[in-house]
Amino acid sequence: MAETHNRTEGDINLSSARADWYALIKDPETISWLNEDETHFLHQSLSTPCLDVLASCDGIYLTDIQGKRYMDFHGNNVHQLGYRNPYIVEKVKAQLDILPFSPRRYTNVPAIELAKKLGDLMPGDLKRVLFAPGGTSAISMALKLARIVTGKHKVISLWDSFHGASLDAISAGGELDFRKDMGPMLPGVERIPPPMTYRGPFAASGSGDLAYADYLEYVIEKEGDIGAFLIETIRNTDVQIPSQAYWQRVREICTKHEVLLILDEIPIAFGRTGKMFAFEHYGIQPDIVCLGKGLGGGIMPMAAIVARDSYNVAQGVSLGHFTHEKSPLGSVAALAMLEYIEQNQILEKVREDEQFVSAALQNLQDRYPLIGDVRGIGLLWGIELVTDRETKEKAVKQAELVMYECLKNGLSFKVSQGNVLQLSPPLIITSKQLTESLQILENALITASGIV
Repeated sequence: MAETHNRTEGDINLSSARADWYALIKDPETISWLNEDETHFLHQSLSTPCLDVLASCDGIYLTDIQGKRYMDFHGNNVHQLGYRNPYIVEKVKAQLDILPFSPRRYTNVPAIELAKKLGDLMPGDLKRVLFAPGGTSAISMALKLARIVTGKHKVISLWDSFHGASLDAISAGGELDFRKDMGPMLPGVERIPPPMTYRGPFAASGSGDLAYADYLEYVIEKEGDIGAFLIETIRNTDVQIPSQAYWQRVREICTKHEVLLILDEIPIAFGRTGKMFAFEHYGIQPDIVCLGKGLGGGIMPMAAIVARDSYNVAQGVSLGHFTHEKSPLGSVAALAMLEYIEQNQILEKVREDEQFVSAALQNLQDRYPLIGDVRGIGLLWGIELVTDRETKEKAVKQAELVMYECLKNGLSFKVSQGNVLQLSPPLIITSKQLTESLQILENALITASGIV
């Protein structure tokens, strides 16, 4: 019996389209290295077998061992300021000569400065910080802290959400690809639908996304003993943008029922949406914020949680206690990243780019019936492809074709939910590069529009 593959989190690396992609690779050296990779690494969904063999990176580009360049509109969301950003690289190089590692029993100045900086950037009493080597670990620390603060272990999250790949993170997440065949998950997790108005269980209700917020309260009241609501402020997959009313209602519900609001901003913080943090668009204050990916400046693995000052109540528990917890290198990279954003007015640039991209993608939607919906904010965009705008049937085959056509012509991005082209370019991208990338995309849409 053939194994079925879930498409919600990304493209399928074992599809026939991927096989066709490999057939285009004629270089013996590339083929040899890809075979070596398959031989030595454990295979897993969304990864091995890999697309290509990289040799270098710079700015918005990845370059393979044969010199082909890809504009990277995926980047695992670590590339807000581009690859090999000179400002960040120099800061990290200098730290290598001073203190590259700090044992857990000691602190260091860069780590303290970063903790203070993150607290200064947050509203209200979000002042207490803890670092981790990756976003998955940040989620784990947030869930532990929530149990201690509330005395309750139950969590609500969203279907199809992704919060990391460890057992506790996949238990709290809603993404099938990471949970299947794993057996029993951590108990006490309830899932609700994400606030989607284009499709979804309440899409036809006529109430926008408020019905999804009301359902959150319904589950809290029915289930009881809920300690936390874990949610991405803005989804980084199919990129449905919640309304102001939705987030105001969610904050009210969590406050009313004494449920901690834990925001996962690991993929989208630090300017991606045109604000330093996505929740700033909604005027709300979360109880715990999880950060990562871009925090390390595209160089170092670095993550963090920022919690209310009053939550400093876990002195007798090791919430994290990771070997590289207070990494001087990671802290220096993060500080340099934040300095670069502020010194180069990156947030303002992203808001200007949003207007350009919005108009360009709307123009494409007007001309190509294959595009069912366009939604986005800042430099985070989703293009949903459908075979019919009335039925909204997902154009899975066409989306995969568009992705590989773009790859052939030097544009790399991720496909989510099987039919959503997810575009997340580096925030340093120029207007010329944006125009070039959108032309590559349009050419691919023309090709895919002829597919039945």
